Amino acid sequence: MSQDKDEAPDGFQQLQAMLTQDIRAPMARTLDFRLIEIERGRVVFEGRPDRSVYNPMGGVHGGYAATLLDSCCGIAVHSQLGAHKGHTTLELKVSYVRGLTERSGPVRAEGRVISSGRRVAFAEATLHDNEGRLCATATSTLLVFDVDPEPGGVLRG
Repeated sequence: MSQDKDEAPDGFQQLQAMLTQDIRAPMARTLDFRLIEIERGRVVFEGRPDRSVYNPMGGVHGGYAATLLDSCCGIAVHSQLGAHKGHTTLELKVSYVRGLTERSGPVRAEGRVISSGRRVAFAEATLHDNEGRLCATATSTLLVFDVDPEPGGVLRG
């Protein structure tokens, strides 16, 4: 039996459930980071980079920081979406300020919505190491779309 559109949880309620039940996306489990704070339009993730995410030069691969920042931007936007709405990243610009190592953690990434419309949203995020030093920043443009409320439904835009 499917829920009525009015009974379905909005994005913020979905994220609250993820936080309280410690539900993580497969990518978050793989890279060992988790959502630790949410409010509408703002989220915080925490991670602990280790040698499993090192590049050949002996530091944390830039993709680790980019993934945390992209997650922050997207989930911050999701926190403001209504029921049966989804999002995807159209553009992500990352600026690296300081390299990460296994000694950098725990790291905190904070994402904030800059502007959110019916079809497009803009967000920004920052990543700090365990000493509070800025390590990377990002800005993101995201597409907002309708999601079919039926289980296994198809996205429609």
